[in-house]
Amino acid sequence: MKVFVKKSIEQLTASTEGETLKRTLGAGSLVALGIGAIIGAGLFVRTAAAAGEHAGPAVTLSFIVAAIGCAFAGLCYAEFASIIPIAGSAYTYAYATMGEIVAWVIGWALILEYALGAATVSISWSEYLNKLLGGGIPYEWCHSPMEKIIVNGQTIHGIANLPALLILVVLSLLLIKGTQESATVNGIIVFIKVAIVLVFIAIGWQYINPANHHPYIIPDNAPDIKLSNGETYSYAPFFNHGWGGIISGAGVVFFAFIGFDAVSTAAQEAKNPSRDMPIGILGSLVVCTILYILFSWVLTGVAPYTDFMKSGKEASVAFAISNYMHGYGWLSTLVTVAILAGFSSVILVMLMGQSRVFYTMSKDGLLPKIFSDLHPKFKTPYKSNMILFLFVGAFAAFVPGSVAGDLTSIGTLFAFILVCAGVILLRKSDPNLPRPFKTPLVPLVPILGMIVCAGMIIGLPRETQLSALVWMVLGLLIYFGYSKKHSKLGTAGDILPTASDFEKQ
Repeated sequence: MKVFVKKSIEQLTASTEGETLKRTLGAGSLVALGIGAIIGAGLFVRTAAAAGEHAGPAVTLSFIVAAIGCAFAGLCYAEFASIIPIAGSAYTYAYATMGEIVAWVIGWALILEYALGAATVSISWSEYLNKLLGGGIPYEWCHSPMEKIIVNGQTIHGIANLPALLILVVLSLLLIKGTQESATVNGIIVFIKVAIVLVFIAIGWQYINPANHHPYIIPDNAPDIKLSNGETYSYAPFFNHGWGGIISGAGVVFFAFIGFDAVSTAAQEAKNPSRDMPIGILGSLVVCTILYILFSWVLTGVAPYTDFMKSGKEASVAFAISNYMHGYGWLSTLVTVAILAGFSSVILVMLMGQSRVFYTMSKDGLLPKIFSDLHPKFKTPYKSNMILFLFVGAFAAFVPGSVAGDLTSIGTLFAFILVCAGVILLRKSDPNLPRPFKTPLVPLVPILGMIVCAGMIIGLPRETQLSALVWMVLGLLIYFGYSKKHSKLGTAGDILPTASDFEKQ
């Protein structure tokens, strides 16, 4: 079937010959790249949401569950990156190993990861900006129409999140112009992010109240919580307490790990992909997991997890510092300013990553040519950036961060499941293909990766699952209505040879 037409791995590799990209990144640089892409809104905002609504103090276990799922997927990414040491990540891997329709599905799912990820982080950026300004931005102009708050008995509804739109405009213009951060600036931002986490852990550890960690796992009879908007939240459902809450919390904090797969996009610039890529992917995961566990332990120890069902969920770190770590107001301000800078770099990376996915899919004919049109002066896919801004901006301005964040998680988890499945399929279809790095214990590790990631998807809210299903159905309609007809490989009518075919010749 033409929907399963593949790109030859040899063709992919040959297409990079003569390019100017230099293999200058070592293992240390790749670990730093991963840490810089990972630490962002997920840690500083989603931790509080997972603790308050699902796992309580046991959110530390949620991080461990999420990290295990990421580790399994990371091993699979490492194998693909060593086999296909070029840019493109999961979309390119799928096109070369599983066929066009699977590549399309992953590409479509990556829109949830990068585009909605950028929207979620921009919403968090807005929350921290408002905190820095002392709440000076009117509620209705920094929240979506789906959110409301009760003030003095009066209900105030959000209209649009203008600060989120502002940061998206600025960064989209930077991408259109082609301005990129230098390696030095990236290194400084990574240093600032890690420093923030370490300072909060070091100082906050002294303010841990052991009573806040008891009970460690939310019990079945946990009392209902009265929210600031007047509604009541119940811990009674399975995924709102106990081990169900821990699993559900893992699906929420999984957003904090999104970005490690960005390391695989730098495979073409790694000095020794077979050695450095696994170190970069898995090394960044290990470092961030340790920081996340310590960070969440301190955060839930300083402030009761029930606080994060109220005003503390927005700008939760600054909230905990201001209310429970008296005398450290300067730290709260410093944390907020530094986090804003860190969020900006994450948004930039996600917008850039999404535009690259759109560009590649357009070059393959799966999306209209407009997505690969380059600016005559700046040589950037400026039309793609403008369309992306409209799409991401709509979510950032009119959809709550929790909804966009959960959709980001489910899109990424789905892509991870397909990457894990791809390793198994490739082992069967091309067993003699040279593999500089091999995922251990295949098919066990990929299967465990699929099970853990699927479990986190099941633990996400039903509304999120249905929304993602609608998104994927829409993607398939677009594929069969447009992409399949315009595919450059599909219209060629030939299925390109596999690695095994080349070896037989």
